[in-house]
Amino acid sequence: MAPTAPKTGRFIETLDREGRLLAAAAEQAGTDAKVPTCPGWQVRDLLRHLGAVHRWAASYVREGRTEGRPIGDPPGLDGAELVDWYRESHSGLVDTLSGAAPDVVCFTFLPAPSPLEFWARRQAHETTVHRYDAQAALGGTPDPVAPDLAADGIDELLRGFHARSRSRVRTQTPRTLRVRATDADAVWTVRLSPEPPVTARDDSGEADCELSGTAGELYLALWNRVPVPSVTGDRALAALWRERSAV
Repeated sequence: MAPTAPKTGRFIETLDREGRLLAAAAEQAGTDAKVPTCPGWQVRDLLRHLGAVHRWAASYVREGRTEGRPIGDPPGLDGAELVDWYRESHSGLVDTLSGAAPDVVCFTFLPAPSPLEFWARRQAHETTVHRYDAQAALGGTPDPVAPDLAADGIDELLRGFHARSRSRVRTQTPRTLRVRATDADAVWTVRLSPEPPVTARDDSGEADCELSGTAGELYLALWNRVPVPSVTGDRALAALWRERSAV
């Protein structure tokens, strides 16, 4: 078997670390704790959701499934049993990705160099965002997101998720939104219209609105976990993102 690509390996390492941190925070907070970054959710909802997603993702890679299917329902567990079930879901995904052939063929839903890299990347970011949620349930300040990981996550969100036809971030007339990470040498220009957004990794042309901050702050802001650190220009575009960007 050929070795796993370095980038894929780093995503798997991130997934492993972030999932362990998430489980530890959930165990400490308790499954009754409210998740302030996900209104209406308690920690049990977070664990059930992410555990089911982990098992769904692992099934594609493990079984070589090439067609999409619904995410399965989680079991009716709670308390310590639910935390243990999440840990099993997470470790099963990490083991599946770590042991998969680099050229495995399976279903994906965003462009990627390979299906294995797609799932490693997607689950690394899914888990990082929800790790932040689990730590927020403790009432303190969650751990920050590293600039390089955050910049990659912003790229996945803007040039992956919101390039799809289902993106609802649209404007009646052409507008331009810029996203600038001040600590990662990374800038994105998002061109809005009645069609899906078109994003380029550059700062060309004039922007109607610019969102700026550290990569970690922007990552969380674009996933609607925290306010945007700095907004210049037409603030209505920042509000549009917050109202319509859920994926």
